[in-house]
Amino acid sequence: MSLLDNTVIFVKKQLENAEGGHDWFHMERVYKNALLIASEEDCDLTVVQLGALLHDIADSKFHDGDETIGPKTARAFLENEKVDEATIQHVIKIIENISFKGGNFEKQFNSKELEIVQDADRLDAIGAIGIARTFNYGGFKNRALYNPEIAPNLNMTKEEYKNSEAPTLNHFYEKLLLLKDKMNTETGKKIALERHKYMENFLSQFYAEWEGEK
Repeated sequence: MSLLDNTVIFVKKQLENAEGGHDWFHMERVYKNALLIASEEDCDLTVVQLGALLHDIADSKFHDGDETIGPKTARAFLENEKVDEATIQHVIKIIENISFKGGNFEKQFNSKELEIVQDADRLDAIGAIGIARTFNYGGFKNRALYNPEIAPNLNMTKEEYKNSEAPTLNHFYEKLLLLKDKMNTETGKKIALERHKYMENFLSQFYAEWEGEK
């Protein structure tokens, strides 16, 4: 089998018991998004494919905040597959720099491939699926849907963002609605605009129902 086939098998196995918003299907959607964006960009497609499939192989929020497990897991797999070191390093850099982390995180690495995979990942965090994933994770963490007395915190540090227990709806303001303006590629920006509008419509409906208006 090919490297790509083996990567898919590995990721499915690693994530077979994952939370619903960060499972194999999340990886698959990000992979599809990445291929769509990559078709409009000059890039190393192998790095994009591997980066997309492995970007959340061990998300730190499910490993007590440890951000080293994902890169280590990916490296061990890629080394076992005899992937060249330059490709491995590039994929690891994507994993290390892709996350939102409160929006105040400065990337320590830049490449077209990272831009593509990051946009692909962010697209899965917004729109209809983004809304579904957000409330799925909120339920997983037993968070309130909404509390009008708890305002969103738009100036969180990386640690505050990681440890936040705020109501789920706050996450729209603390992350999801910010992503449209953080996209890297033209394709990503175009798709994000439509998904952003969908979220705005959802929030309008949510507040109207909350207040018993319709």
